[in-house]
Amino acid sequence: MDWKIFTATFGTIFLAELGDKTQFAAIAASAQSKSTIEILAAVVLALALAGALGVLAGRVLAQFLDPSIMKWVSGILFIAMGIWILVGKSGADLG
Repeated sequence: MDWKIFTATFGTIFLAELGDKTQFAAIAASAQSKSTIEILAAVVLALALAGALGVLAGRVLAQFLDPSIMKWVSGILFIAMGIWILVGKSGADLG
């Protein structure tokens, strides 16, 4: 196992998920229920599935695109989604 890649990926994903809307959804679900184990299992499974889809998509796209292009496209999409969320939220607040 390449521990350098593992720790870099784990650290990046862990820090990115802290304070994310997924974490807030898990907090809300847990606060509304006494079924802690079921909620934990659902959150872990959902994040694992979402992560697996991302890894598989990356593997498929790597066959067609240069990794540096994928890095730029991912960054641009991440920024675009952030802007979309900010614009959508502020537009909803004004109307």
